[in-house]
Amino acid sequence: MLYRENGQFKTSYRADQQVFPITQDRVAIGLLLALAVFAVPMVADEYAFRAIIIPFLILSLAALGLNILVGYCGQVSLGTGAFMAVGAYAAYNFMVRIEGMPLIFALLLGGFCATVVGVLFGIPSLRIKGLYLAVATLAAQFFVDWTFLRISWFTNNSTSGSVSVSDLSFFGIPINTPEAKYLFCLVIVVVFAIGAKNLVRSHIGREWMAIRDMDVAAAVIGIRPVYAKLTAFAVSSFIVGVAGALWAFVHLGSWEPAAFSIDRSFQLLFMVIIGGLGSIMGSFFGAAFIVILPIFLNQFLPAAGALVGVDISTAMVAHAELMIFGGLIVFFLIVEPHGLARLWSTAKEKLRLWPFPH
Repeated sequence: MLYRENGQFKTSYRADQQVFPITQDRVAIGLLLALAVFAVPMVADEYAFRAIIIPFLILSLAALGLNILVGYCGQVSLGTGAFMAVGAYAAYNFMVRIEGMPLIFALLLGGFCATVVGVLFGIPSLRIKGLYLAVATLAAQFFVDWTFLRISWFTNNSTSGSVSVSDLSFFGIPINTPEAKYLFCLVIVVVFAIGAKNLVRSHIGREWMAIRDMDVAAAVIGIRPVYAKLTAFAVSSFIVGVAGALWAFVHLGSWEPAAFSIDRSFQLLFMVIIGGLGSIMGSFFGAAFIVILPIFLNQFLPAAGALVGVDISTAMVAHAELMIFGGLIVFFLIVEPHGLARLWSTAKEKLRLWPFPH
């Protein structure tokens, strides 16, 4: 009986249209943010920050950007890794070639460069859709990989093709410890998540969803498909580009184009499918699932094999991870196409009705 709206009266349109209209949701989100800011830095160790928490935050941001394009606008993309690479290398060049460039400005400029590339490769979406659009965005992956491997200017003439950054700071505050990197990523992810949530609830978000559901009918009622599709590509590429810059600067520190290969694009697409298409919360669920599952399998499968007297190698664990990912994708596509986010929403609805059956 704790999750109820009884007594929560709305006296204005603004109160009725807020992101979290139920008081319990606002309190839960506030407590979650407080735990993330104060409790996690005190209890998490360096391994947890580097292997779990920071990758989870950055991949959540990238999945959020992809979800805007695929989940909200219905434009299939397989070039997300390419847009992450553009953001990373653009931010690197801004840092290297402009003396005193602040880190946050370099990240945002990297996102803008990814926006330009994303819109360029999003132009085919005006004429094609579905599998053909996926192939067109896949071309971006191969084009960007070739560009950063063959044109040495982007890597500051590095002979190995690998680049690195160090001594990161945010307006004079050094970002060189796992805790500082975590808090820096957390602030950026929270800001972008709030912005994306409000954006999909605005008229632009409604246009995206109308194009997703039936583009011909959307055009008939006055929605411009050109504007809607290209804005979806622009916003998605910007968020993904910032996530790529964070992945390179904060998580990796030193990277090469292979860090943003086609495997990264498929990984992000799996996050969106498993987490939930067309859901901001689903992006976080999918990222958490994809990040935690390999770590869980690496610990659980060898232990389970030892109990039954079977020696499970690392290679077998890696193959089992791929098979489980594939099986889960098929499962969610058939049983629950809206992913973990839909299961979460269903649980909340049942909690609001409990103990009544209807």
